[in-house]
Amino acid sequence: MQLLKSFALLFLLSSTAVLATERQIEIDSKVVTEHKTEVNGKRFGYTATTGTQPVWDEEGNPTATLFYTYYQRSDIKDRSKRPLLISFNGGPGSASVWMHVAYTGPKSLIIDDEGYPLQPYGVKTNPYSVLDVADIVFVNPVNTGYSRVLPGKDGKMPSKDQQQKMFFGVNADVKYLAEWVNTFVTRNERWQSPKFLIGESYGTTRVSGLALALQNQQWLYLNGVILVSPTELGIKREGPVEAANRLPYFAATAWYHKKLATELQQKDLYDVLPEVEDFTLNQYLPALAKGNAISSDEKQRIAQQVATYSGLSVEAVLQNNLDIPTRYFWKELLRDRGQTVGRLDSRYLGIDKSDAGDRPDYNAELTSWLHSFTPAINHYLRDELNYKTDIKYNMFGPVHPWDRSDDNTGENLRQAMAQNPYLKVMTQSGYYDGATNYFDAKYNMWQLDPSGKMKHRLSFKGYRSGHMMYLRREDLKKSNDDLREFILGALPAEGVAAKY
Repeated sequence: MQLLKSFALLFLLSSTAVLATERQIEIDSKVVTEHKTEVNGKRFGYTATTGTQPVWDEEGNPTATLFYTYYQRSDIKDRSKRPLLISFNGGPGSASVWMHVAYTGPKSLIIDDEGYPLQPYGVKTNPYSVLDVADIVFVNPVNTGYSRVLPGKDGKMPSKDQQQKMFFGVNADVKYLAEWVNTFVTRNERWQSPKFLIGESYGTTRVSGLALALQNQQWLYLNGVILVSPTELGIKREGPVEAANRLPYFAATAWYHKKLATELQQKDLYDVLPEVEDFTLNQYLPALAKGNAISSDEKQRIAQQVATYSGLSVEAVLQNNLDIPTRYFWKELLRDRGQTVGRLDSRYLGIDKSDAGDRPDYNAELTSWLHSFTPAINHYLRDELNYKTDIKYNMFGPVHPWDRSDDNTGENLRQAMAQNPYLKVMTQSGYYDGATNYFDAKYNMWQLDPSGKMKHRLSFKGYRSGHMMYLRREDLKKSNDDLREFILGALPAEGVAAKY
């Protein structure tokens, strides 16, 4: 009998130990730390709040919890006039890390002036942060960062299909995040504040959809939306348009790597690109649209000019029927040097097992970025912001398959602008970004408002870097200055009503 009691006690202790060491994130938590910084020569204090806030279903049950970091300048007495910048990254499936510790936040990554990793890994003061003019919250969607799906009220995790319907799709993502933002604004007493959304990459799809969802479902109106390296936003550009729009990016990359003819190479990039854009719209696009109806002479002439602007050979252009895939360009441009160029930032170089082939073995820029960002964010959150958990920080989380159907986010953004005369939109793009190229971003802007009635509320800013333009120190300053100017410019003068 005593032996049975001993076994029972041992089993109970073992079970308790298992439960005690089970990894789980707190559903609702908050850690506040105080800091000082200097931005544009002005010193001020700020608080950093790291924590989790639940997502609830219609019955009030928590279905997920989102990890966030919220920065507030400490010396602001009246926050009714203080802008709030709500920040999302993309993927989908990416943590809200890239802009957090490399762009707008009070800390920036320890990297060299062009964006390459340096050891020891970590962060330093960001002297260009927009925290001087706006409070900022960085939000991690479900399964990114420390954010996680939660078990149902029955204690069981939702199935993969259920999770997709709840969280992992264009419209599901927007729906639950709009609810979450409402709760955050309410809890932090920011309803009076001017509000801005900023999204990078897929995050631009997210914030474009949120602009309308916040207005029409949460009755929360915005002053501005910033699209950093935007996706297509559901704005179609297949066929000749998609092919033609790549050429200005090809020209920028070829210029950077000194692969253009001397006459072009001697010009500044800002002088080369307008010439290429004009050719793209007025000659290259019509030629591609003709398909096999194009004459031999015109095809040869167009191929010659495309080769001139892209840094490729005429033969390579003709072999691709004038339509050059980006993956082929990344492999072909520097093939004679035995190097590939990066997808998201073509300044970065890679080396493949073989110089043959039609695509690089890997994305040279992404491996470099993960090299420096991953240790930095893990160290920063735990040791400087004092948020401690055994949960893994997901730089990229399990969110696939992602439901991309019914993506009308570009139209949603247009509708939000039409309904809200205060709402302005700015696009920021790097000229060396081959994944969401800058000319596609311009095309989005042109097609977003085909009537032209709101074009004065749309603006574009370009930079001599790639997808994350802020990694280059010169562009970190420039992009933050542009963002600061946009935020301040989107605040209406006292007494100016929202009306047409």
